[in-house]
Amino acid sequence: MKFLKYIFIVIFLFVIGLVGYKYFFQYKRENEILKQIVLRLEAESRIAEVLVTDVKRNEDEQKTYTTIKFLEYDSSGNPLVPQYFTFSGNIIQFQSLVVRFDDVYIRQGDQLKGKSVYLFWKVFMLDGENTQEFKLVKKGEIPQKYKLTNQDSFFEENFWKDFWTYALDPKKAKKVGIKNAQIEAPGTMFIPGILYTLKIEHDGGIRIDSQSLSPILRGERILG
Repeated sequence: MKFLKYIFIVIFLFVIGLVGYKYFFQYKRENEILKQIVLRLEAESRIAEVLVTDVKRNEDEQKTYTTIKFLEYDSSGNPLVPQYFTFSGNIIQFQSLVVRFDDVYIRQGDQLKGKSVYLFWKVFMLDGENTQEFKLVKKGEIPQKYKLTNQDSFFEENFWKDFWTYALDPKKAKKVGIKNAQIEAPGTMFIPGILYTLKIEHDGGIRIDSQSLSPILRGERILG
């Protein structure tokens, strides 16, 4: 009888230990994934470059179409996949979303405490009923440029689901410690021969700097 009781206790402790190890491993794994997500989002500033690649005049419509190349860099300074957008004008605006976390607590940890997340969200041109808009990041989805590879997609999906819910709902945001979610949308006139640099600064504002391309690049088609 005592032997059976002893066996039962050993099995019970083994099961408890196995379950505990499983949850600890899962906790540790999700914490690592969260750190990687935050690392991709958090930066001193979020930087992108814009260049006019084509300008075409449509005489029938009496409109001039401008195509821009948008190239964003990650927090390590590595270029992401470039995107091209064509507008029926050249007064173009960029919208960013800046979310500041105060004492937010995420189930798996508090790596976001006291930090901010920066996202370029949309690029658009106001023209009344003919306003054109392109989304750089789709609301409610994992931004492809920030998506982790070979990771727990279920946890990552839940993180982004919560992120968009709190970022765009002030009442819910306050409950989890989000200080504020700020949207900015500055613009400028984009013309050929100029390199435009967009930077989301510490306070959430976007600054658009411009500088002329080096004379050696004018009129040349650059390979690569």
